[in-house]
Amino acid sequence: MPITKTTEKVHVNDRKIINGKDADVVQLYPMKHTFAWEAYNVSNANHWLPTEIGMQKDIEQWKSTSVLTPEERTALETVLGFFTTADSIAANNLVLATYKHVTSPECRLYLLRQAYEEAIHTHAYQYIVESLGLDEAKLFNMYRENEAIYNKDSFILSFNEGIFDPSFKTGTLAADQKFLENVIVFSLIMEGIFFYSSFAVMFGFQRQNKMMGAAEEIQYIMRDESQHLNFGINMVNAIKEEQPELWTAEFQQHIIDLIKKAVVLEYTYAQTVFPRGIFGMNAENFKQYIEYIADRRLIRISLPMQYHVENPFPWMSEAVDLSKEKNFFETRVTEYKTGGTLEW
Repeated sequence: MPITKTTEKVHVNDRKIINGKDADVVQLYPMKHTFAWEAYNVSNANHWLPTEIGMQKDIEQWKSTSVLTPEERTALETVLGFFTTADSIAANNLVLATYKHVTSPECRLYLLRQAYEEAIHTHAYQYIVESLGLDEAKLFNMYRENEAIYNKDSFILSFNEGIFDPSFKTGTLAADQKFLENVIVFSLIMEGIFFYSSFAVMFGFQRQNKMMGAAEEIQYIMRDESQHLNFGINMVNAIKEEQPELWTAEFQQHIIDLIKKAVVLEYTYAQTVFPRGIFGMNAENFKQYIEYIADRRLIRISLPMQYHVENPFPWMSEAVDLSKEKNFFETRVTEYKTGGTLEW
């Protein structure tokens, strides 16, 4: 599409997440969505690569017949089976759908960085699988063969329908709500619920001094995904402010219903990961943790909590709890600037 020649200056009030002006050129100033620019700079400072983390001790533990129980092996493989395809699903949504409809230049800039980070995460899972000598075909195909993983992925992918259509474009109430729904599903559900429960599994290994290299990979990934989640929440709240007509009572209830459905899918998955329980976690208290996380996602976009439960895993607060993220980033940025130095 050719650029329209004009002497008219871009006004900051013309900047919108969607349906804004001059989307064809990444003209950063005047900058309106500063949260995106800040996220972009934090992500650049936190750059890392999977191969910076040593896996030798993990290899020794995995080969040993006495370090890991059969339940722990099943849990690790199931989590990796979910992770191996999850980030590619998120990346496809960003690259093939979200990016082309976003008209905020600073948000587009961060989305490019986020898409690259999703590629790094997929690389990290492959690095873990390859290092441990796991059955790659089994793990990378698990999303088709494990019913709980299939149901989660199928649920997420259903929200690509419409927004992936070449003829789809924003600008109407129905289309804009469809876009907003997609952002909420991928940010709050995919990255804010489905990812976080699997993070808990890996931190369970870490607390037992097991599979520390793999756990460190997941710490870096969790740090990135927390940033993706915060960015998505900021985008949702900005769209709500810029286009309040989208945030109808009916639409709000629809989002609540989606999150409640996601919670059921996730604790059903947890039953697969924890058939008999490990690390002091079992399907029942994991269900409560998922409900606790879901409530925290809801209140971040000004929707009412649905479960009102306590965090059954208080040790998770320092590791992945959203309330710690501001302190987490402010105090640990220097550590993250070089890979392989992360400490807790």
